[in-house]
Amino acid sequence: MNRINCLIVDDEPAALEVLEHFIARVFFLQLIKKCQHAIEAMQILEENKIDLLFLDINMPDIDGLQLLKSIKSKPVVIFTTGYKEYALNGYEFDIVDFLLKPFDFERFLRAVNKANNLISKLTLLPVSLHKPQQFIFVKADYKLVKINVDDILFVEGLKDYIKIFTKQKLILTLMSITAIEEKLPPDEFFRLHRSYIISLSKIDSVSRHRVIIGEKFIPISVPYREKFYLIIDKSV
Repeated sequence: MNRINCLIVDDEPAALEVLEHFIARVFFLQLIKKCQHAIEAMQILEENKIDLLFLDINMPDIDGLQLLKSIKSKPVVIFTTGYKEYALNGYEFDIVDFLLKPFDFERFLRAVNKANNLISKLTLLPVSLHKPQQFIFVKADYKLVKINVDDILFVEGLKDYIKIFTKQKLILTLMSITAIEEKLPPDEFFRLHRSYIISLSKIDSVSRHRVIIGEKFIPISVPYREKFYLIIDKSV
């Protein structure tokens, strides 16, 4: 297992010591630097490959939230603070966890395990992008029809059939929407309703919990909204 490079940013010396001690107890963590000021942290982040940032929010001059806004390439972040009211603000930045001081090693370990799982997925993601799924075959009109994945605009699920809307034509096939979802590249397509899968690159606009592709208005159902808007926010 590759070790995760960590940076601690906290203006309290005692908090730095606790985190340094906890990090040393976890075999897959490696502390690169620790500092008490956001400006110093910016320089460290520019000069080093940091995978995981332990960040205090309430700091003098530049606080943790301001620091995050200034970072172009953000590492995975765990907030550490003594102020519970900062939790909601923190999650707006898509942090992996929020540690409320004082926290024990067990709580710390749960947080870093979550971070480790996320970093592992992010590390594997580029591998899948090197081998994109270029085409699929579906049964239609008593034959197997080849469909270029890049041509697909969206898929609509019916009772026993699905409609595959492409740039050139509409294809009707006897297949469940779950089955077609498994065939499509997960980084390029998103299921935003029990009856719809869309190509993310073909979205024209998003309005009032609806996605617009061409002249089609596709609803975003409640169970899928949070994940969908996280994807959209990352691309803004």
